[in-house]
Amino acid sequence: MKTSTKIASVMVAATAVVAASVPVAGATPITPDRTAVLQRDADAMLEYGTPGVLAEVDTPHGDLRVRSGFGNVEAGTPVPWDAKFRIGSFTKTYVATTVLQLVGEGRLSLDDKVDKVLPGVVRGNGNDGRRITVRQLLQHTSGLPDYLAGLPDLFTEEGFQRIRYQTITPERAIELAMGFPPEFAPGTQWNYSNTNYMLAGMIIEKVTGHSWQSEVQRRIIKPLHLTNTYTPGTRTTIPNPHAVGYERFPGEGATPDDPKYGEPIDATNLNPSWGGAAGEMISTASDGNRFLRALLGGHLLRPAQLAEMKRTVPTNDGFRGNWPGARYGLGLMYVPNECGGAWSHGGDIMGFKTRNGATGDGSRSVVITFNTDSFKPDPGVQPPATDVSIPLINHALCG
Repeated sequence: MKTSTKIASVMVAATAVVAASVPVAGATPITPDRTAVLQRDADAMLEYGTPGVLAEVDTPHGDLRVRSGFGNVEAGTPVPWDAKFRIGSFTKTYVATTVLQLVGEGRLSLDDKVDKVLPGVVRGNGNDGRRITVRQLLQHTSGLPDYLAGLPDLFTEEGFQRIRYQTITPERAIELAMGFPPEFAPGTQWNYSNTNYMLAGMIIEKVTGHSWQSEVQRRIIKPLHLTNTYTPGTRTTIPNPHAVGYERFPGEGATPDDPKYGEPIDATNLNPSWGGAAGEMISTASDGNRFLRALLGGHLLRPAQLAEMKRTVPTNDGFRGNWPGARYGLGLMYVPNECGGAWSHGGDIMGFKTRNGATGDGSRSVVITFNTDSFKPDPGVQPPATDVSIPLINHALCG
């Protein structure tokens, strides 16, 4: 499907055509000035290359949704107000919460070595589960290589089309990771690796006797009545309503600064098993906000475990380039701002980008979904210096 030409031709008019805001039913109205600021933030994201955007803000003074651009470029329709979308690595926060619940129940310790729970699983090329703790997995200080390095086909158009419906088991993912040497000795540095959370999902299953998906459902999704949140496993579709997820792939001569993206394709349907406990889940903005507010409000973890989750370490230069001052806890990231900082965990997966933030007490939160994770700015537009979502998140939390 060729859509980039149409995207370019309609983005100038997108704000006028489909930009809109609406209070959430039953909520106390938010002031028009505040609504206008958030709407401008949503509109401004279009020039950076997303077909569409939807954001929901939950505050003590009312809830608000804003959207702009297109959920379906061909049809010229907006992102549905109640759109379901792939949340990518936001999955990690649900998984970390489940692990920490097990810690609070005395069934696991953050200082347990991975090899104690999964004997012999992390071994090879210098990787050694006898030297890595559960805490270091959740904190991304294990030094384990990312198994995605062993799936290069995911990141080319031809390769993606070839394997998009294949199943990648957790065992296969860890096998791929063990094909590479560690990035550093455990506990000595920080680097984001999806391998850590694939292992966390395996640990949940070993400790409980149930899949991580069923434990997340039982411990988080059902008690919070997150009726539009899913752990799809190998299911390839997204329940309706949803936007089309567009994906661009790097072209010849691509660099980190200029990926030379080609034409976008429809990447909505795929087998998310390769994401697993590191990134397979589907949700909505409303459900994401309810989860964040419950978590930070102390309704899912005991005080000791919530304190551990919020005990952060420095990230690396690449991460701080997108989120200045970012520090990482256990499945939760802290980013400074003018009103006490945002607690968040975004996610990127083919066709969708999720961003979010919440105050430390969970009283205010915001979830944003874009229907692409491969942004291509309009001609003449410089990419933002930091993550594209930061202005809206800060205005939502600090307004």
